[in-house]
Amino acid sequence: MDRKDGPERSCVVTRTVKAPDDLIRFVVGPDGVLVPDLRRKLPGRGVWASLSAATVAEAIKRRAFERSLKTKVIVPADLVAMIDGLMLKDAQQALAMGNKAGLVQAGFAKVEAMIGSGRCAAVIEASDGADDGRRKIGQALKRAEIAREEAGLKPRKVPVVAIFAGQDLELALGRPHVIHAALAPGPAAEGFLSRWRRLVRYRTDDAVAMEPDEPVLSDSVDLDSQDLDSQDQRTTEPAGPSTE
Repeated sequence: MDRKDGPERSCVVTRTVKAPDDLIRFVVGPDGVLVPDLRRKLPGRGVWASLSAATVAEAIKRRAFERSLKTKVIVPADLVAMIDGLMLKDAQQALAMGNKAGLVQAGFAKVEAMIGSGRCAAVIEASDGADDGRRKIGQALKRAEIAREEAGLKPRKVPVVAIFAGQDLELALGRPHVIHAALAPGPAAEGFLSRWRRLVRYRTDDAVAMEPDEPVLSDSVDLDSQDLDSQDQRTTEPAGPSTE
């Protein structure tokens, strides 16, 4: 069966048939080492596992990759963490692209102002930031929700991204001491949020129910005509992968 994102594949562990966006593809490199193919572009026969750190760990434990590929494969001992790191780096690069496109505002006051304007596609918080700052941003988000409700507008949850440490945000945005940032609507914002959702699903063992990504609204679209993201809630993502 084909879908818009390509032919469906089955998970090497659960044998569940899913679309490629719900799986991770692996191939064997020239040196016989199993390689995660996150972009699904590497040559060679692929084997697929569900978008879940626990499922990848189970595949390693059962030697499912070798059995599926019917060949001797060297599976890196740190494969679960390796995938997490690659996905985190991919999201960081996407955020940097959004920053170059002029979609990122950094600093508490600017973030608070963007939230109040109703044009905030996402809030980004350093995972090692102070609790007080998180609380104040949460209050600003709550005020924005109340304002929309009082105006009779459709509710809209603004996703809060907390996958980056402060130093990672500094690197992505090219500026020091970044604790809070806000992302304006645009194609680059949509690309970043797509990568963020994928990493969250991997870390939460694909337990977070998420519909296919809705477009992040651009300036030309009525901001009240649809939700930026009806599935995302204000949550703090797990700090890293689980191998249990």
